[in-house]
Parts: sequence; C-alpha cells; structure tokens
Amino acid sequence: QVQLVESGGGLVQAGGSLRLSCAASGRTFSPDRMAWFRQAPGKEREFVAHIHWKFGLSYYADAVKGRFTISRDNAKSTVYLQMNSLKSEDTAVYSCAADQNTQPGKYDYWGRGTQVTVSS
Repeated sequence: QVQLVESGGGLVQAGGSLRLSCAASGRTFSPDRMAWFRQAPGKEREFVAHIHWKFGLSYYADAVKGRFTISRDNAKSTVYLQMNSLKSEDTAVYSCAADQNTQPGKYDYWGRGTQVTVSS
C-alpha cells in the first residue's frame, strides 16, 4: 500500500504564495505520475497539475498555468506544488494522487488533502 500525506496549506492573502508538499510512503510506491487536484466547496474535484515521476515532464490546467509549478524530489518521494499569485478562486482542498499504472488514466492512491484559503 501507498500512503500520501499533504502539508503546507493555510490562509493567504490574494497575490500571495504557498508551497504544498505531498510525502509518499509504502514499499510499493512506484508511480508513473504524481498529480495535484483540488475541490472547492460545492464544486467537483478538478485537475491542477501532474508530473511524470521519472522524466519530470509536467502539465497544468489552464486556470493555474504560469502561476503554479509542480516539482518532485524522487529521493524523498515527495511532490510539491508552488503556488504564486494566488486568487480567491484558488480556495479549495488540495489533494495529491499517485498513478501507478494499474489502469490507464486512473490514479490509484489519494491523500486526504490540505486546505488552501485565499482571502481577497
């Protein structure tokens, strides 16, 4: 089994920055991709960004492109999300997910999430 634990959320003013971390543990941790998703109150969960674990290639949702940066530290089994120029609409619970290629396009493991609140 794989466990994912997010940290780094909090309250920040609009225009500010936060850095989220997601630490993975478990003997079977061997992802193809790691991703960040978010879910705002009353809305469906949406994709934010993903990164290829081996090659480091990344992809972003249009809503965060140019403001957020996903990165990873393979040695620490940790993925990060640097969030800059935050807006009130970025307020959500942010969760990380691991795709271990058990089913095409499906994320196998999820963290419980960390709350990000952006005040305007």
